[in-house]
Amino acid sequence: MNIPRRSFLHLAAGAAVLPALARVARAQAYPSRPVRIVVGSPPGGPLDTLARLIGQRLSERLGQPFVVDNRPGAGTNIAAEAVVRAPADGHTLLMIGAANAINATLYGKLNFNFINDIAPVAGVMRGPLVMLVHQTVPAKSVPEFIAYAKVNPGKINYGSGGIGTSFHVAGELFKMMAVVDIVHVPYRGSGLALTDLIGGQVQVMFAAADSIEYVKAGKLRALAVTTATRSQMLPDFPTVSEFLPGYETSQWFGLGAPKNTPAEIVEKLNREINAGLTDPKIKERLGDLGGTLLSGSPADFGKLIADETEKWAKVVRAANIKPE
Repeated sequence: MNIPRRSFLHLAAGAAVLPALARVARAQAYPSRPVRIVVGSPPGGPLDTLARLIGQRLSERLGQPFVVDNRPGAGTNIAAEAVVRAPADGHTLLMIGAANAINATLYGKLNFNFINDIAPVAGVMRGPLVMLVHQTVPAKSVPEFIAYAKVNPGKINYGSGGIGTSFHVAGELFKMMAVVDIVHVPYRGSGLALTDLIGGQVQVMFAAADSIEYVKAGKLRALAVTTATRSQMLPDFPTVSEFLPGYETSQWFGLGAPKNTPAEIVEKLNREINAGLTDPKIKERLGDLGGTLLSGSPADFGKLIADETEKWAKVVRAANIKPE
């Protein structure tokens, strides 16, 4: 059968439009049922808190429940693998944190490749750690602490919330850059480490920003924050990098989805999350957590994940860190 040239061109044009129309329809229909946000920590931590905060916003805007599914264990790897194996339709999301970038090297035999198997959706928050010391440590600044550590090699203990946590690798990066010998003491959770820091069983810790309450109460001394620039929440404290140029570590969080999740769904989520971050109530809550907004495109968040994965791979290998 011969098709007139004009009719053929009309048919070809129509066929080209069909995929675009399908993508638009798919984005408009999403979400068609409740969405799970899988969190690799128990209720109450920053991952969980942020998942619930963003989930509530998305529920209000998109008309379906966004339900937090806590799956702690294996340093957040159980949660990550659950999302990697989920259908790529946008109805299963992952709350991502710095641990995911660290784990890529820390765990040598994961059943997935985080960068390849998780599609970045949107960043949410980034915040500093705080370098804290016990009151018996004579140092009042980072240079004084380095000098004190150099004359007391192997005698200063630093606590963390566990092997391979952001608090641990922050200390290892400090050791490498300052060329000091301080001893890592891992705990099963940062709360236990903070308790022993207050009690003097360990002398230093890189802790989350909410630990500043112990500084205000006179129980601990803060020497610096760990972000590249001074914290809006803690503007009076210098950065470690002011004394160790190039030092930077932070807690950061965002959302991801299984790879091959349709781009239009990722873009719709990204748009709604970025809009939510401008909400004064959400901005205030993030400020309470010690963080600043981490808005941007999926590509922006993907670059952060890739950069952090590369950075911590070097530290994990150099310090020969092994998982528990």
